Amino acid sequence: MSRVMKILLLIAAALAALMLYIRLAPSDPDRWHATPTQTEDTNLSGGAVRVLTAPREDFVALDAIIRDTPRTQVLAGSVDENKVTYITRSAFWGFPDYTTVDYAQGRLRVFGRLRFGQSDLSVNAKRIDGWLERLRQG
Repeated sequence: MSRVMKILLLIAAALAALMLYIRLAPSDPDRWHATPTQTEDTNLSGGAVRVLTAPREDFVALDAIIRDTPRTQVLAGSVDENKVTYITRSAFWGFPDYTTVDYAQGRLRVFGRLRFGQSDLSVNAKRIDGWLERLRQG
């Protein structure tokens, strides 16, 4: 086997190992099921926060919208607890993004953030804004 072929196989093996780690790394609810602290809409380099005044029915409806999103599952919490954290994975690599929705005193706070990397290229902001648009449309 040529040296170039060995290098290519090593690179392929490293990429496969990275992909497996990204998809299989455990998600610690104690770390990710965090109550958002922001009190206004905020765009972050690795995520976004949206805050709105809303009736509790909107929280229930938003939960249904989020659960209907492809590659999304609940990590922790429930609507009954007034706080739910979801994991949404990218289609190819399976990168996890965490979104915590918290409802308290008539305020709905949605906090989406990445796990790996420094920037999510506004993916979380776009996803959250899409969910909230669907909520507004009923």
